[in-house]
Amino acid sequence: MRIIVAGGTGLIGSALADSLAGSGCEVTVLTRSPERHQHLASAGVLLQEWDGETAEGWGHLVSQVDAIVNLAGAGIADGRWTTTRKEQIRESRVRAGNALVSAIRDADTVPSVLVQSSAVGYYGPAGDRTVDEQASPGTDFLARVCVDWESSTEAVEAIGVRRVVIRTGVVLSANGGALPRMTLPFRLFAGGPLGNGKQYFPWIHIADEVAAIRFLLENEEASGPYNLAAPNPPTNREFVRDLGRVMGRPSLMPTPSFALKMLFGEMSTVLLDGQRAVPSRLQEAGYEFVYPEAVAALRDLL
Repeated sequence: MRIIVAGGTGLIGSALADSLAGSGCEVTVLTRSPERHQHLASAGVLLQEWDGETAEGWGHLVSQVDAIVNLAGAGIADGRWTTTRKEQIRESRVRAGNALVSAIRDADTVPSVLVQSSAVGYYGPAGDRTVDEQASPGTDFLARVCVDWESSTEAVEAIGVRRVVIRTGVVLSANGGALPRMTLPFRLFAGGPLGNGKQYFPWIHIADEVAAIRFLLENEEASGPYNLAAPNPPTNREFVRDLGRVMGRPSLMPTPSFALKMLFGEMSTVLLDGQRAVPSRLQEAGYEFVYPEAVAALRDLL
């Protein structure tokens, strides 16, 4: 299989590109800075420079591939949500999606499938309500971003391209993302729940994230939205209890909500609000999780 991965140098994209290349696929990663990601090139991945907004310089490659995975977008938690930063978060996603649509429209031969990234933030703060793929979108900033992100590539369906939308939870990896940040206070014997700890914490092991994306790429019947999160999501309090147990540390020191709001501003919603998101359609399609339980996942990663 020949695949383009847009935004393939981040946590998910790097792991996916490495997995695909390792199994014999021809993988091209679109990146703003090829020189910074030579570790992927050494694994057999072709690095193609792009500006994140147009098909200039790489659009011709679309006629040569079987699939595209779009993971492109500025980091949600890379800084306080100023007005400028919020616009960057949204526009980086929409422009990347539009560039892919443009390239596919101009291609002599279109790919058979496009996997479009999104997040469980699509559902907004959901409280105790269980949300599957049939649930309506929320109305907060992250939910609106997810709606626009998903819509950015919707036009390829009219061209005859099968489109899958992956609404991903918090990806757990030893190589970056949320987990190393979460373990630091535990290493200092200062770990505990965030806020009241009652918010749900939809997580997924990086191995399942990669395997699920590959499963959906290869399953010709798969289309539409899929929640990529482990079954039976725990609350934040339950998750940090398991984290403390695996690390051999107490989990009794909560971080007050007001402190997180003062420190992060509006971005604190990422920490204090959650979704009880379940992978109904993914499991119905036949995917079996390698790490369905948090303790086993944390033991593997830590």
